[in-house]
Formats: sequence, structure tokens, C-alpha cells
Amino acid sequence: MTTYKPKVLVVDDEKALRNGVKRLLEMENYEVTTAENGTEGIKLGTETEFDLAVIDLKMPDVDGIEVLKKIKKKFPYTICFIATAYASYETAVEATRLGAHGYIPKPFPPEELIQNLKEGYKTRQIYVEAEKWRKEREERLLEVAFEKTRLNTIINSISDGVLVINKSGEAVLYNPAVLKLLDLESIHIEEKVISRLHPEIADLINKILSKKVYHPISYSSQVEMKPQGELFVEATASPVPHPDNSLAGVVVVVRNITELKKIEQLKSQFVSMVSHELKAPIAAVYGFLNLFTDESIKLTTEQQKDYMLRSQTRLDSLLKMVNDLLDISRMEMKTVKREIKQVCVEEVVKSVLELFQVEINKKGISVTLNFESQSACIKADFEEINRLFTNFISNAIKYNKENGAVSITVSKSEDYLITEIKDTGIGLKPEEKKKLFSEFFRAKNELTKSISGTGLGLSIVKRIVDSYSGKIEVESEFGSGTTFKIYLPFAVKHAE
Repeated sequence: MTTYKPKVLVVDDEKALRNGVKRLLEMENYEVTTAENGTEGIKLGTETEFDLAVIDLKMPDVDGIEVLKKIKKKFPYTICFIATAYASYETAVEATRLGAHGYIPKPFPPEELIQNLKEGYKTRQIYVEAEKWRKEREERLLEVAFEKTRLNTIINSISDGVLVINKSGEAVLYNPAVLKLLDLESIHIEEKVISRLHPEIADLINKILSKKVYHPISYSSQVEMKPQGELFVEATASPVPHPDNSLAGVVVVVRNITELKKIEQLKSQFVSMVSHELKAPIAAVYGFLNLFTDESIKLTTEQQKDYMLRSQTRLDSLLKMVNDLLDISRMEMKTVKREIKQVCVEEVVKSVLELFQVEINKKGISVTLNFESQSACIKADFEEINRLFTNFISNAIKYNKENGAVSITVSKSEDYLITEIKDTGIGLKPEEKKKLFSEFFRAKNELTKSISGTGLGLSIVKRIVDSYSGKIEVESEFGSGTTFKIYLPFAVKHAE
């Protein structure tokens, strides 16, 4: 007897990843078809119904959202995953709205991909069985509570909460997920349950029941079920018709959107932070200009020059911040143009040190270089690598103490070129270390109050390192110094 092999479509413009996933899944007894771009993915995905699809978000011709949309329109029960390194709130909402089962972050370990596909295939089987059952029992919707064996197997496996209420307000069907999502201990069949539900959800149901007749209109609401954002749900209430098109009851589907709400909150905090950071230099320059235009204030030539220099400093800071924000946006949207070539880290480090030689001499900092390999080179974009080391070395100097030391060591492992940058500077407190790579984060204490910066530099270099599938390790002790270890792979492993 031949065992059925789940059919998987892999759509990705990276040949190595595409072929690697194909080999892996075929070893796991999947039947795999690959597409090298979005156009081919749409063609294959709409000609044949696949059980599962793994779709790259960013492709040169058609993006993953469009591929997802076309496939789900033709075959709504194909379980689709979006594969990406950066998922913005907008793409997460759009992909979920169009029916994506979930995100698979790049680069993904084999076991994570296989686990996602196993769970997705279980969901696919449930959907197919449910659709088959729905067609068979279309005219008997409110009687399904008595078909316990087959129905419970299906309904209890659905991760979203499901609650069916008849036109008398009695519960006739529910699954365990709805108890957790509606924060209820239990529901009893034929119980008048509406009064026990959250008021906003009860209102959705009553809107439908109050009409007494069937109208094909659904109502949705996002509800905070537990305080401090611990549990957010999206509840959708839809009318259920009898075969004669009269109103039979209401079905409520409840989805956990807690993670999406957290993303939304982070986005709001980011916008607020950007507004605050931009406002400060603008207000300062505006104040200086008022001094020049106020005829009642007589400024000396020295004062005028001082205010102009201060304004220029503020505007330089503002311009750098705007450029950094644009760089972050370009990295997230994958619009950065790269020129991949052989880049020797030793040359980059020495060049950056020459750039900061004045500051090094001014603070009396001693610099030690140790290149353990004669060929410390990688395949990468020179500008990105130069920016990366400029930022780390700049911080090692800027946050160092007078007559301090900076040690830079470059070595090799089997897969990575490892650069260790160690300083004897201010260091970080444990709570500061956790936020180190967040946008606009700058350690604020008595030792850093006179040091300028946008708080975006480390966020940018973290994105650069991540885009090469590298990693950064940090060791720091407040008052003693900080050590960064930057791992960059020898081969380009660019994550979308």
C-alpha cells in the first residue's frame, strides 16, 4: 500500500535555499515542487492544489503577499507559510488577513521548518475534513452537536475558538479553545451563555439575534480579555441560516491576536520615540534663530558664531538621525543595493582606526591589533562592513575612559570570521545590555550624559549582521568595559 506524500510548493528566489529545503523535505517523505520566483509560484500554485506552501516574502518580480493572495483565492485550503527575516506589522496583518497560517523566520533550522509543516498539514487535514463534512451536513447545522465522535475530533483540533449559539441564545456547539480565549471555565450545551461573555462580544451576538431574520452580515471586534495586554482576541460573529434562509443562530469565531497587538504597540512606541527625538534638535535650532531675529536682543559677534555652531551641530545630529532611519527602513524593505565582493576585515579595521586617530590621541587611548589569520576576508558589501566596524570602533573610543585601551582581535572558526572588540570604558548595567540593540536606546547615567549620539547605530549594525546570517555576542560590566564579538560567515547567506 502506497503512503500518501503531502505535496509542498516552495517559492524562493534563492537557489541554494530552495534546493536545500527540497532535499530536506523529500527525506521527510514530502513531495516537493519548487518555483524560482513569484510568477512561477503563482502559476504552479494555481494550476495544482498543494497541501502546503512555503513562500518567500521578498522576491524581485512578485512579492510573497501577492503569491499568497493568488494561491488562497484559487485553493483556500492550501496551508501557506510566509518565510522572511523581517516581518513588519503591516505585512503580518495583511498576510494573516489573506489566510497565511504563520511566519517562518529566516534563517530557519531544519527542525523548525519540519515542525511547522507537520502542524500545518494537520490543520490542512482538518480543513479538508471539515469542508467535506460541511457539504454533507449543510442543512443540519444546529443538529451537529449530537454527532459527537466525528465532530469533536474536528472542532477540538482547531486553534481558533468556535462557539455556536441558537436564536434562543443557547450554546449548541463549542470547542476547548474558546474557553481559554473567552476566559471561561466551562460552557454547558443548551446554557443561555450570552450574559457570561465579555460585553463587547455579547453585543456582536445580540446585533444579529435582534434582527430575527437572516442577513448575511458579520460583525467583528478586538477585545482585551486580560489586563495589561496579556490576552487580546478578535471575535467575529456571523449569522447562521436555516435551509429556508431564516435565522438559525450565530457562530462566533475567536482568534488570539495578542502578538499582533504587541507589534502594534511597539510600532506606536517607535513613532512616539521618533517624534520626540526629532523634536529636540528642531526646537533648539528654532530657539537659536529666535535670538537672531529678536531685535531687542543684541548679540555679540562671538555669541552669534557660538549660536550658529550650536545650530549646525544640532542640524548635523538631525540629518544623521534621518539618514539612519532611512537606512533602517531600506534594510527592512530590502531595497538596499549591495555589491558583493571580497572584503578584507584587516584593511577595514586599519582604515577605520586611521579615521579616528585624532580622537584616539586626544583621549590617550592605546590600541592593540591581533590578526590571527593572514587571510581575514569575507564575501560581503564593502560599505556595509565599513559601517559596521566604524560604529563598533567609534563606540569603543567614545565610551572609553581617558588613557584607556582598545583591543581588536580577528580570528577564524570553521564557518565564521570572528572579530572581538574590547574596550576599558564605561560598560553596561544588566538592564541596559538587554536593550542595547533597540532603536534610540542610549545608556543614560552620570558617565554618558555628555556623549552625543542618535541611539540608532547599534540597531543598524545588528540588522547588517543579521542580514548575513551572522551574530553578535556582548559581554559587559558597568565601570569595567565592554567586549563585542562579531561573527560573519565566509559565504554570503543573505536573509530576505
